[in-house]
Amino acid sequence: MMAPAAQLLEMKSLTLLGSTGSIGVNTLDVVRQNSHLYRVYALVAGYNVDAILQQIIEFRPNVAVLATSQGMHRLAAGLSDSGLPRPNWPELAFGAAARVDAATAPEVDMVVSAIVGVAGLEATYEALRRGKRVGLANKEVLVSGGRLVMDAVRRSGAELLPIDSEHNGVHQCLRAGNRDQVSRLILTASGGPFRNTPKEAMALVTPAQALNHPTWKMGKRITIDCATLMNKGFEVIEACWLFGFAASQVDVVIHPQSTVHAMIEYSDGSVLAQIAATDMRMPIQYALTWPERWQAPVPKIDWSQPRHWDFAPPDFDRFPLLKLAYQCQEAGASATCTLNAADEVAVESFLAGEIGFPGIAALVEETLSRMPNRQPHTVGDILEIDKESRALARELAGRQTAGAAQAVPVRV
Repeated sequence: MMAPAAQLLEMKSLTLLGSTGSIGVNTLDVVRQNSHLYRVYALVAGYNVDAILQQIIEFRPNVAVLATSQGMHRLAAGLSDSGLPRPNWPELAFGAAARVDAATAPEVDMVVSAIVGVAGLEATYEALRRGKRVGLANKEVLVSGGRLVMDAVRRSGAELLPIDSEHNGVHQCLRAGNRDQVSRLILTASGGPFRNTPKEAMALVTPAQALNHPTWKMGKRITIDCATLMNKGFEVIEACWLFGFAASQVDVVIHPQSTVHAMIEYSDGSVLAQIAATDMRMPIQYALTWPERWQAPVPKIDWSQPRHWDFAPPDFDRFPLLKLAYQCQEAGASATCTLNAADEVAVESFLAGEIGFPGIAALVEETLSRMPNRQPHTVGDILEIDKESRALARELAGRQTAGAAQAVPVRV
């Protein structure tokens, strides 16, 4: 039932970048539960035509965007077969320009940015430049283009609300006191599937083992990034940009239960924590309803049941990518853009069986050592640096693969 106060709210219009991924699906569930607050203006997806077709039938957006013209034509055929009357069809489009149009349309009040990779950067940046409220679930936006994006936020007065559970937790904690009195941010990490695995056993890790995350069900790349703790390194970089902290002021602690999502420490030593069940619909709804809070369709913590929470420091020796992320943020300029691009290539190579698990960190580190660090001034600069970094990483990955093949003894 609609809360009485909600009747006073004007319904808002939403563009969802990445509608068929896990964040997109959860966002639509939040919209489904709060139909008095938001209607969907645009759905933007990559290649999953079947999924976006079902979303269109249910949510009736004005616009639907796919990555390619082939996908758009397949979607049109699917709409014809579905029996949905043509007057109820959305406008169909494809490509980067269409993503930007969907995010910046005058009718749009809020954009949820959940496209994986730098494909979501331009649309998110342009939405912020135009003063839209943006719920950010795309790490690459700030990891690759943090300075440019935050400059756009400051100039336009846009609201950038984090959806990642850790940054959302920090955002909630910071509402409790004076930002200037906060001395540290503490982000929690589950530790992934290898938090207790000896370093010498890492070389034997298989893709199937790395994809078996103990807490969250996510896409392949982010799951591997959680296994290497690279994902937490990206979150450190994001936190620096979102909340204006230096890398030295952001700590990571291993918390396998994933119930405490973030903490802030004040200068007097007091610590505030944000605690919630492991359900992404809570931070998504927080971003959609901020500064208000509404009943959320998520499980509550049962405080009548005994429980314990563990906290431990990360092992930078076993997880060198986390340390590398700190170093890249301190280096500034394009280092974090190259870090992200090289990591994506390294993860792809690992999943393809071309390099081993420790080879992910080795490939990223070598790419960074060979790629010039320069200051990007436009989205185009960032995309070019990303492209160059990926090309270099692929070249180096090929050398790793060739070297490994030559090292394997052959029986005759």
